[in-house]
Amino acid sequence: MCGIAGVLGGGDPARPMIERIAHRGPNGIRVEDGAGWSIGHARLSIIDLEGGWQPLHAAGSTLIGNGEIYNYLELTEAFDLKDRLATGSDFEPLLHLYALEGERAFDRLRGMYAFCLIGGDGRTWLVRDPFGIKPLYVRDESDGRDQGVAFASEPRAFGVAPALNRHAAGQLLSLNYSFSPPVLAGSQRLPPGAVAQVREGLVEVERVRPALPSPGVTGGDEAALLERLDAVLEDSVRVHQRSDVPYGLFLSGGIDSATIATLMSRLNPRPVVGFTCGFDAPGARDERAQAERVARSLNLDWRETTFTEEDFWSLAPQVAWALDDPTADYATLPTFKLAQAARQDLTVVLTGEGGDELFGGYGRYRRAMRPRWLGGRPAEPQADAPWIDDWRHAAGKAAEPGRTRLQEAQAADVATWLPDDLLLKLDRCLMANGLEGRTPFLDSEVAAFAFNLPDRMKLRGRHGKWLLRKWLERHCPAADPWARKKGFTVPVASWIAPRAGDLAPRIAGVKAVGQVMDAGDIHTIFSTETHAARRWPLMFLALWSLIHLEGAEPADAMKTLLGET
Repeated sequence: MCGIAGVLGGGDPARPMIERIAHRGPNGIRVEDGAGWSIGHARLSIIDLEGGWQPLHAAGSTLIGNGEIYNYLELTEAFDLKDRLATGSDFEPLLHLYALEGERAFDRLRGMYAFCLIGGDGRTWLVRDPFGIKPLYVRDESDGRDQGVAFASEPRAFGVAPALNRHAAGQLLSLNYSFSPPVLAGSQRLPPGAVAQVREGLVEVERVRPALPSPGVTGGDEAALLERLDAVLEDSVRVHQRSDVPYGLFLSGGIDSATIATLMSRLNPRPVVGFTCGFDAPGARDERAQAERVARSLNLDWRETTFTEEDFWSLAPQVAWALDDPTADYATLPTFKLAQAARQDLTVVLTGEGGDELFGGYGRYRRAMRPRWLGGRPAEPQADAPWIDDWRHAAGKAAEPGRTRLQEAQAADVATWLPDDLLLKLDRCLMANGLEGRTPFLDSEVAAFAFNLPDRMKLRGRHGKWLLRKWLERHCPAADPWARKKGFTVPVASWIAPRAGDLAPRIAGVKAVGQVMDAGDIHTIFSTETHAARRWPLMFLALWSLIHLEGAEPADAMKTLLGET
């Protein structure tokens, strides 16, 4: 896990860009200039600690990458590359494969990655993994004399004069996340799965590798499917554990992280380190007791941390700083706190993102399957136009004939909510703390198995993730897999409420907030309890704007909103 940045064609050198995202690579920076390009790499050392520095050179090509290619050992063996490798890096085999196969080599990768490959054949590529686990942004750097394009792991790397994309900010307030282009104007997200070639200063997406398989049926009776599920998940967790540094997991009280914990416990001779975050606040859903039961049953080295009201006021601006491409998902707050705690002992954590999307865990999926007269409605966010129209347009890009109604809802989430909220949150909150997050559910082999399961193996009665629950019932009954899903909430509304009257005028006075919402509407939201859920996104946008658009330090931004300056 690292940060990458560069300029291809005309533009400034890469060093200032990579230094702006040096937090992604606390182990060091490398910059290299070539004919018509300048590239930089900020490294968080995970595999081949001594020899895996980038840029990498082999077979006439040059590469910098962010993320992990989990099947690098299998590719090395399958193509008899061992004697050609100069390092133990998981990215170096790709250079040799590219020399053998060209761009077809990209289809063989299993992992989370964003990379730039400058080929010995004269072609230059920007490539992102199909789920969009790792970010990649591009910006036109052409001027009157030269044509160029810049790329980076975070938009802050471009160093351009900050400006607000008002439409994207409206999406953020309505949906809690935004689609491309980002709220911070001036760049574009490269789509998940994009295989793009850079030609004369233009990024041309040649094709998009799908995250999900084409329509089909994963056949077999329940017993056979359970055996296959066990093998697929164990294999994914095994390769996601490949690391030369300490690893562990984030453990909530839910199905997904309990599944990962069960398999890690099976695969590791020593107790696996697991971190859980809870809340000491009235009405908060605290899952520490359930997480502890799972941890004890699996003999985990379990660590717990508490997110308090004091943490809220001190960490919220740090989270806003980390999210230069913002999401107002309040789960960013405990994720950031967990990353702070885990980084004291670990460099890599496995997490449960993707389990709901692939195995059918959300309640909105069950609602979508009911007839309208029984309360059924589409599995889409509740938002007014034009934001719901934006969502439908983005979700429609994932449509494919032959899918069931459930699969259509799953595919829509994989195209929108997953990369633009959940994975963005995970990347920024962990990388701000020098921690790598890995997602075993978001694996090509797992997706090929899970997505085409019959609907009844995902949803049955009031239960989603049916097959996953059956597996957990057998392998970790302490997880209580048939308990009613509690959902995940952070008590931000109760923490904001006592200060709502004072916050309203200061939030309304932030220039960027005033560009997307009328001051009168802001005062109504902060004075009426029925609108309490809308306060956090507004407060977050205000913090984010003060930091990223007006240049305030995070702590000073919060003091401004609290009237302490």
